Amino acid sequence: MNKLREFIYAITFLFFIYNYATLANETLKPIKTNNPPVIDGILDDEIWKEAPFVTNFKTFTPDFGKDASQKTEAYMAYDSENLYFAYKCYDSEPDKIKGSITNRDNIANNDWICLNLDSFNDQQSLYAFYINPYGIQMDSRFSNNAEDFGFDVVWYSAGKINNEGWVAEFSIPLKSIRYSDSNPVEMSVFFERRISRFSEQSSYPEFDPQKGFAILTQMSPMIYYDLEHYTLLEILPAVTYNKQYAADSGELVSTESKGEVSLTAKYGITSDLILDGTYNPDFSQIEADAGQVDVNLRYNLFYEEKRPFFLEGNEIFKLGATASTELDPVRTIVHTRNIVNPLTGIKLSGKLSKKITVSSLYAMDELNGSLFNPNDDYAHFGIFRLKRAFDDDGYIGGIYAGRELKSSHNRIAGLDGVFRLTKSSVLEYNGLLSFTKYSTGLTKDGEHTLGLKYYYETRDLDYGITIKDISKNFNIESGFLTRTGIQTITGLIRPKIFTESEIFRRLTFEGFTAQTRDKFSDQWETFNHASLGILLPGNIQASLKYIYSTEIFFGQKFNTGGYQISGGGWFNKLFYLNLLYRKSDAIYYSDSPYQGNSNRVTATLNFLPTENLTTEFSFIYYDFYRETDYQKIYDYPLSRVKISYQLNKYLLFRGIAQYNGFRKELLTDFLASFTYIPGTVFHLGYGSLYEKINWVNDRYENSENFLETKRGFFLKVSYLWRN
Repeated sequence: MNKLREFIYAITFLFFIYNYATLANETLKPIKTNNPPVIDGILDDEIWKEAPFVTNFKTFTPDFGKDASQKTEAYMAYDSENLYFAYKCYDSEPDKIKGSITNRDNIANNDWICLNLDSFNDQQSLYAFYINPYGIQMDSRFSNNAEDFGFDVVWYSAGKINNEGWVAEFSIPLKSIRYSDSNPVEMSVFFERRISRFSEQSSYPEFDPQKGFAILTQMSPMIYYDLEHYTLLEILPAVTYNKQYAADSGELVSTESKGEVSLTAKYGITSDLILDGTYNPDFSQIEADAGQVDVNLRYNLFYEEKRPFFLEGNEIFKLGATASTELDPVRTIVHTRNIVNPLTGIKLSGKLSKKITVSSLYAMDELNGSLFNPNDDYAHFGIFRLKRAFDDDGYIGGIYAGRELKSSHNRIAGLDGVFRLTKSSVLEYNGLLSFTKYSTGLTKDGEHTLGLKYYYETRDLDYGITIKDISKNFNIESGFLTRTGIQTITGLIRPKIFTESEIFRRLTFEGFTAQTRDKFSDQWETFNHASLGILLPGNIQASLKYIYSTEIFFGQKFNTGGYQISGGGWFNKLFYLNLLYRKSDAIYYSDSPYQGNSNRVTATLNFLPTENLTTEFSFIYYDFYRETDYQKIYDYPLSRVKISYQLNKYLLFRGIAQYNGFRKELLTDFLASFTYIPGTVFHLGYGSLYEKINWVNDRYENSENFLETKRGFFLKVSYLWRN
């Protein structure tokens, strides 16, 4: 406890002595209208002839501060219920504009524009609205230097290619975002454009090279008068039906036929404080998580949250100095996929004042006779988060997260913060305690994790240092933690060289070192890498990395170093290819671990023969050889093909086939999906699992032929009603 107190005192002292000033960008004043534009991608509405606009976009990729290769104009308007924006994206070669008619959130490799909107102008988080040349949407939430693309809101867009380039036009209903309950309302904005074939991204306002990519501190304020402040009410009923089959004595038999009704509701206490509730929620996913190698692991695989109820306000749960490096064991304090089968949930998130943000969550998770909790029917999750913002993108915050059962519990509590020391440098910290009672009656209280991160980011140079201390019995059942019982210090330096060469657009050198003491064995391990990254024309990148590292496992020190080569990108409008090869020493993780070496290959190929049709192929291969006799212990090939046909922005047909060569399993998945807006959807799916086995003499035996061992049908219908 004394260690945590001293740590917090030190951080608080640093906060009080730091001094930072910024020069605000010019305040933008959109025009108000009583005649809203038609969102059709054609800027022939009267309002666009009068609306103010910004231009003079400057690049930040591949370099900062250059004139953009193509002209861009971004227009602004609004009425009492919606915000309206339009982009004119001039292009001297319209036939080379890269876009596709694809499903939502799948346009990252297209040409696109993006509106970054800080709806409170508090420099804590923002909405990002992306549109490609065909009007296809992608949206996200950005907070704590991380962007979450699982986030979806209701907004409307259109895009059209013409002989001057292309146009994006869109409206954002005020009911879809959170904003200040005041008049006037102050927001801030950052306009972006990406041109894929030039590896170019540009913006208004331009990035300050001395601030790097600290976007929240570089946005232009925007003033709105007489916006409507709603008592928001949303109701989302959903109906799902599942029918499952499984093999029994070599024959498929029905194992489940189940229909369910769920209800989720949202109530806006104010325009910036929202209450969500759900009963028997439908948290189904229309696409299974992509396969990952699941053998020889030191810790569990991580899967992103995709369920809508948990995604709103989820960015508030991100803590400073977590996921701070590639080796940080504390990936997140709140990982809601640990709530596996929720029966009910309630959440309150938003603003208590201009500076104070709150988010709280309760969920009841049905355990259904879990192997680890056979005497419990439910696990109760309670999470509370409070943040107090500063005038820049800094804050100080606190968090509590608990998982409660009848005879056991896990609770964590602590503080975190982010302080901007100068326009180029930031300090982050966290200090957390865990209190755990196991079902055996054993308790482990007052266990801790402490984290401190300093980083500096500019156009030409990034560097940083992190310090982490995690006690042996620190535990987070609400989060994702890969390792305990360590002390570690890391250092990073990343100089960047920008050239006028037509071939080598940017060279990025990186040196990283981590020195870690394993508290269980009182031994030190090391991780060091040196790398070179090259940005080539046409958005193609290549990199080479050399690694020298060791790792402590079960009290033994093993070598884990090697080298890695990767490269790829869009070679034209039709083909994308990315390859990675890594050869390294490795550990066989078991009760009797031993030294070996491993080869890893990943490959991704995308082929877009038309704007509507996308073919994606991915391949992963891992192997492991024992060092003493070079015997192959395993190889793990995983192949996946995904073919999508998007008839229009609403209707999708998709097929997936995935073959796991290690487990000899073939997974197929087919989907017809209609999505009008997030929430109003119709999904019809069918999937099967085939295994290389056969039923012979009353038992299953290995076979060269496939036997269908599982089959499922899935139907979902939901409708979003909003007052």
